[in-house]
Amino acid sequence: MEKWYLMAIVVLLGLIVRWTVSLNSYSGAGKPPMFGDYEAQRHWQEITFNLPVKQWAKFINPDWIALHSSRGYESQAHKLFMRTTVLIADLLIYIPAVVLYCWCLKEISTKKKIAHALCILLYPGLILIDYGHFQYNSVSLGFALWGVLGVSCDWDLLGSLAFCLAINYKQMELYHSLPFFCFLLGKCFKKGLKGKGFVLLIKLVCTVVASFILCWLPFTEREQTQQVLRRLFPVDRGLFEDKVANIWCSFSIFLKIKDILPRHIQIIISFCFTFLSLLPACIKLTLQPSPKGFRFTLVSCALSFFLFSFQVHEKSILLVSLPVCLVLSEIPFMSTWFLLVSTFSMLPLLLKDELLMPSVVTTMAFFIACAISFSIFEKTSEEELQLKSFSISVRKYLPCFKFFPRIIQYLFLISVITMVLLTLITITLEPPQKLPDLFSVLICFVSCLNFLFFLVYFNIIIMWDSKNRRNQKKIN
Repeated sequence: MEKWYLMAIVVLLGLIVRWTVSLNSYSGAGKPPMFGDYEAQRHWQEITFNLPVKQWAKFINPDWIALHSSRGYESQAHKLFMRTTVLIADLLIYIPAVVLYCWCLKEISTKKKIAHALCILLYPGLILIDYGHFQYNSVSLGFALWGVLGVSCDWDLLGSLAFCLAINYKQMELYHSLPFFCFLLGKCFKKGLKGKGFVLLIKLVCTVVASFILCWLPFTEREQTQQVLRRLFPVDRGLFEDKVANIWCSFSIFLKIKDILPRHIQIIISFCFTFLSLLPACIKLTLQPSPKGFRFTLVSCALSFFLFSFQVHEKSILLVSLPVCLVLSEIPFMSTWFLLVSTFSMLPLLLKDELLMPSVVTTMAFFIACAISFSIFEKTSEEELQLKSFSISVRKYLPCFKFFPRIIQYLFLISVITMVLLTLITITLEPPQKLPDLFSVLICFVSCLNFLFFLVYFNIIIMWDSKNRRNQKKIN
């Protein structure tokens, strides 16, 4: 009973932090005619309830969604309503999934499970975007987490259903689709495609098809479907749209790819880089399916999509952050480091929304929670970073190679100092007139370098995982 009491306190603390952040400004507040994501979400309600589905929402306040005339509607009552909808979505979908996931973790104490839940719920990136900037990312991420829970616990059909709901809620969940596909396909291979594996495969196909049919049932006309698809995949916007910490935006500092290459070539190049960067991890997961491999492949694939794919938004880093949160208790030092960088990478957007103070406070709270809960600075050995089998392999060819935990700690220190200095420079100095985006570009470039480092690191863990198990067996 006492354990659940502590978990309830953790959830309550997470809710308090969320609601406190929601009292601040939001995307496009009082900035006509473009406004921002707050108005975008309200506008979706407007057109949904007025064009063909319309009566039930008007019972609250018809002025909020009056067709055309409600453009840019802002009031305290409406802000309270919008903020509350995010909180309710969190309570119904995301937070229960986090609590159950942490409670189902094996080989760690109850105290660590509660600490893990606390750190996930305090992750600043998601809180600042959903409760500050204003979006509903917790819905798609929550469904995705239910999917992870389902397939990891062999509730494959329920897990597939949950992930289909995640994709149909937000198309960016495609970042996670290949690990789900490879993990489930690997399970089918393991059971045997001439027996139980084939039955499971048929059940999975039927579940996915039925889920998509139900979600797309309102869009039965061909023209409607085409319009939806054009909005889901806006390739006309170009390789990248705003300052985002991926390869293409960072590389454009040196070479203007968008201006040099035609759009169809940009699409081909981005597809090839994305596919090749995630291929090794996906093949490994298909051949050797395991819950641990699945979690790390989710990180690797989502990060590959973020770094190399076409038309990436800065907020898409949240799709990488969720699976990193899931491995927080396994590699606390590197996970904490990544989650700090992911929040920093969105700094230009957060400053634009006047969310500097909430960003600083929530980031500090998250870092302190991770440092105390997991003693992260004591978890930098080969074993604790899960690099031992990799080091053993390297020493076969380079006997003089030796892993130094201090190097990782120094890299972390350099990364944090750089992020702090760039934050201070951005908020205190004016950029040169000829380079108005200088600080934003520097933030993106530094974050991108960090993300490339993490991509290599996570792929090393994935590719050397089985060797690590064999080495442990020999030692035992």
